[in-house]
Amino acid sequence: MRFPARVVWTLLFATAFIPAMQARVVRVEIASRTDINDGKPFGVAGAYEKITGHVFFAVDPANLHNRQIVDVDKAPRNVQGEVEFSADLYLLKPKDMAKGNQAVLFEVSNRGGRGILSIVNGRDGEFGDGFLMRQGYTIAWVGWQYDMAEQPGRLRLSAPVAHEADGKEIHGLVRSDFTPAEKREDMPLGHILLGPDGGKSYPVDDPASDRNRLTVRDTPAGDRKNIPRSEWSFAHVVQGQLTADPHYVHLNSGFLPGKIYEVVYSAKDPAVVGVGLAAVRDFLSYLKYDPQATAPVKRVYAVGISQSGRFLRHFLYQDFNADEQGRQVMDGVISHVAGAGRGSFNHRFAQPSRDAQPMSSLFFPTDLFPFTDLPEEDPDTDAKAGLLDASNKSHTVPKIFYTNTSYEYWGRAASLIHTTADGKKEAPLATNTRVYFLAGLQHFTGAFPPEKSVQSNADYTAQQKQNPNPIQWYWRALITDMNQWVKDGTQPPPSTYPRIAEKTLVPLVKWSFPKIPWVNRPHEVSLAYHIDREVSFMSQATHKEEMIIVEPPRVGNAFGVLVPQSDADGNDLGGVRLPELQVPLATYTGWNLRDPSIGAPEQRVSFLGSWIPLAKTAEERKKSGDPRLSIAERYASREAYMSRFEQAAKKLIDQRFLLQEDLPAMLERAKLEWKVIAEQ
Repeated sequence: MRFPARVVWTLLFATAFIPAMQARVVRVEIASRTDINDGKPFGVAGAYEKITGHVFFAVDPANLHNRQIVDVDKAPRNVQGEVEFSADLYLLKPKDMAKGNQAVLFEVSNRGGRGILSIVNGRDGEFGDGFLMRQGYTIAWVGWQYDMAEQPGRLRLSAPVAHEADGKEIHGLVRSDFTPAEKREDMPLGHILLGPDGGKSYPVDDPASDRNRLTVRDTPAGDRKNIPRSEWSFAHVVQGQLTADPHYVHLNSGFLPGKIYEVVYSAKDPAVVGVGLAAVRDFLSYLKYDPQATAPVKRVYAVGISQSGRFLRHFLYQDFNADEQGRQVMDGVISHVAGAGRGSFNHRFAQPSRDAQPMSSLFFPTDLFPFTDLPEEDPDTDAKAGLLDASNKSHTVPKIFYTNTSYEYWGRAASLIHTTADGKKEAPLATNTRVYFLAGLQHFTGAFPPEKSVQSNADYTAQQKQNPNPIQWYWRALITDMNQWVKDGTQPPPSTYPRIAEKTLVPLVKWSFPKIPWVNRPHEVSLAYHIDREVSFMSQATHKEEMIIVEPPRVGNAFGVLVPQSDADGNDLGGVRLPELQVPLATYTGWNLRDPSIGAPEQRVSFLGSWIPLAKTAEERKKSGDPRLSIAERYASREAYMSRFEQAAKKLIDQRFLLQEDLPAMLERAKLEWKVIAEQ
C-alpha cells in the first residue's frame, strides 16, 4: 500500500512524523526500539538504544536540487506531483540525546552492510569496546542501493521504475561480466558481490534478441571472442534440470576459471537509481535541521568504505550535499579506499554494486575524469573540471579526508586524486581536503595470523598469504581528528602521500621490489581509461539530439596511473607508516597474484595484499636467497624490537594518526606478531 505524502496514518508501529515544512522525509516508521548493552551506560553519553524501521521520502522533480537525479522526471508521481520511495533504517543513539556529542556518524552502507562499528569498535561482540558510543556519536545507516539481494540484515532502498511519458516501457542494454574461480555451468547476471545469486539484477526481457551476446577473453584489454548463440542460454540448472531463468546465463560447455566472460543483453524497466543519493541527503538533512527528528544532531559526518567511499565522491561531484532548500548536509566526509573512483549510482540501467577489479567489473563507469577536487585538464580532450566544482558553486563543500591503502594505488588508480591526469605532476589539493596514504595495508583488514584465502571464498585464493595489517587504530584517530576539525577548527595532520618530486610515486616501469625467489611480482596495474558509453544522434521523430547506450563501451587512452615506490624490504614509501613498516618483521604489499588453481596466475587478485615474513636468521635467508635482512640481523632481542616498535607508535600518536589510549593494544599486537614470526 502506498501512503500519500501529506497524510498522517495510524500505524501499529511507533511513528515519527515530519512537518510539511520539512517534507523531504515524509515520515519515519519505527519497527523496533531496544536498549543495547542491557541499558548499561557508555561513559558520559549514558545508555544507548537501537532503532530499526523505514524512512519514507518524497522529492519534487522540478526542484533545482533534484534535477541531477537521472530519470526522476519519468518516475510515478503522487497527488502532489512528487516521486516517492523508501529505505530501511538502522540507528544507534543515546537515549538522552543531550548527553551525546551532537554529531551523527553516518556510514554509507557497502552493499547493504554495516561495517564501521566492528572496524572502529572491534569485533568483540556486536558493539566491541564501545568506542564510538563512549564518544557520544549517534551512528546511523539508511538503505540507498536498490539492487540488494533479499538477505536478512541488509539495508535496502525501494526505488521507483522509470517509464516514458506515455507510460510505455523503457528498454536498453545491460552488461555483466565475471571471472569464475572454478568451472561453473551458469552464472548470475547480477554482481556476485551481492551474493551467490547476484542480487536483484535486471532480467533479460527478450532472450531471443539479436542484441544479446556472450564473449570471452583472457585479459582485461584482450580481444573478445564471440561465443555462438547456440552454445549458451538464459537459464539456470535447478535440481539437475536446465530451466529458463532471466537472471542467469548458462554455457553448455561450462565457464572456465581465469577467463573473463561478458554478457550484453536487452532489458527493460530501469530503476531510478539516483534516488539513493537523495535518500542519504534527505535523511541527514532531516537529522540536522529538524529538531523533532528521531535523533536530532548539529553536525553530520559521513564515512564510506570502498563502494560507499566512491558513493561519497559521486555524492559531492553531483552536488547532493545541498538539500532541497540549498542547505549544506554533510560537515565532514571520510572516503576510505575509494581510490580515484565514483560509480554506477545515477544513470539509466545503473548497477550500483559494480566496481573495478583486476579481472571483473571492467570498464563500468567507475574511475572517471575528473579525479582531483580542484579543476584539472584532461590531456586527451582539453576538458577542465574538478570533483568539487558543483559543491563549490552551491557553497556546500565539507571537510574531507581521502584515505587509501597500498591496494588502491595498484587496484583503484588512487594516485590520480593527487596528480595531474597525465600522471606527470603533483596536483594542488583543496583547502578543506586531506589525503592520507595508509601504507602497507590491503583493501580490508585480514586476520592475524593470516591465511591464503578469505572466508573460504575461492575467488580470493592468492599466491601469498594476505596482508593482515590493522586499520582499526587509524580509524579511531581519523574520526577524532575530523570531529575536532569541524567542531573546534583544530587542523588535522597534514596530507601525507607519495610524491613524484620525492620519487616515492613512480610509473610501474620505475618501481623496484626486492627479488624474493618465491614471490612473483605484478607486471600490470589497474588503469583508469577514457570510457564512452553514449552515442548521440538526431531523432527523426522528435528532431532533437538523443542518446543511446553502447555496451560494451568504447575504451580510449589510459590516464597516468602511478604506484608507490618500495624500500629495500618491499614496503611502500611516502605514506603514513604503521610501526609494522617502520620496524618490520615482514613485507606488506598492496598486491597479490591469483593462485594457479583459479586461473590467470599472472594477474592480481581482487582486494588482497601480500604478507611475506622475514627470515629468522642470516643463515636462513642466505639459504633461500632472500635479499632482505633477517630478524636476527635487525633486532638483538624481542625487547629491542618492542622498544623500537613503541617509539614508532608514539611518534604516530604525536602526529595524531593514532590515539594514546590505543597504545597498549598496539603493543600487545606487536608481541603477538613477534611470537608468530620470530619465535615459531
